[in-house]
Amino acid sequence: MNMASNWEDIRLFLAIARAESLTGAGRGLQRDPATLSRRMTRLEERLNVTLFAKSPQGYALTEAGRDLMAQALAAEDAMRAAEARMALHTAGAQTAGEGPALRGPLRLGAPDGCANFILPQVCARIVEDHPDLDIQIVALPRVFNLSQREADFAITVSAPTAGRLVVQKITNYSLHLAAGADYLDRYGRPEHVDDLMRHRIVGYIPDMIFDRELDYLADLGVGRVAMASNSVSVQLNMLRQNAGIGVAHDFALPFAREVERVLCEEVSLSRAFYLIRHEADRGNPRLARAAQLLSQGIRQEVQRLESEV
Repeated sequence: MNMASNWEDIRLFLAIARAESLTGAGRGLQRDPATLSRRMTRLEERLNVTLFAKSPQGYALTEAGRDLMAQALAAEDAMRAAEARMALHTAGAQTAGEGPALRGPLRLGAPDGCANFILPQVCARIVEDHPDLDIQIVALPRVFNLSQREADFAITVSAPTAGRLVVQKITNYSLHLAAGADYLDRYGRPEHVDDLMRHRIVGYIPDMIFDRELDYLADLGVGRVAMASNSVSVQLNMLRQNAGIGVAHDFALPFAREVERVLCEEVSLSRAFYLIRHEADRGNPRLARAAQLLSQGIRQEVQRLESEV
């Protein structure tokens, strides 16, 4: 196997491998699926291998496809590093202490609590200072695969221990039990953790908790969750609608003034946000500058919002 095909073919191949379908890759690339199919057929003919096993369920990599995928990812890493160096030349000399100018697309993967309540403000301030930067926030209740280049950065609530990743702790944040004021008026304010047993509980769908750090209720001995969602934002809206008592991020409460914290002295949780990027991007000055701005901005925004509670 060699890398004789041109970079455009490799870029299209990577998009199809990641999306596992022509349609999904076409949406991301804004290319016609039929065109992508023809390009992949020509690539397979040129390399004299079958890269994808095609089925009604989509496109799955063959052994030869997985071999090419490893080489294509290395080529992509080299191309990204080269583009970053060229961007520095285009931006001109750095202003002391400011770092390189940021431009082009930047994709962030984040849990929806961070994506909804923190990143919009942080990213708005960043693009105000870097108007040529295009930031994409992908809010998904799962861990992002940086090796597959689903995002430039992932924000997580636990530090990964495997993979070629650069892990940077951003900040701690606090969580407390909370409920809508009308709910507490109607059903009473709990005075002890044991009182939770007679209240409706709002929380995660148990089999959709993708990170152990999100299993807050297990530590409280709560079994049944009457109102559940895999989304932090939906859970907060459930509390706003007086559906019950649940764990809420302190940084989200300024967006829901009708929700009050309860049992603060008995139940006070602390978690952390981590910024993750691929090891191959360690020497990329553009992403290093972006990581600095994101970390600083998230840390300051968490502190600001929590101070309002």
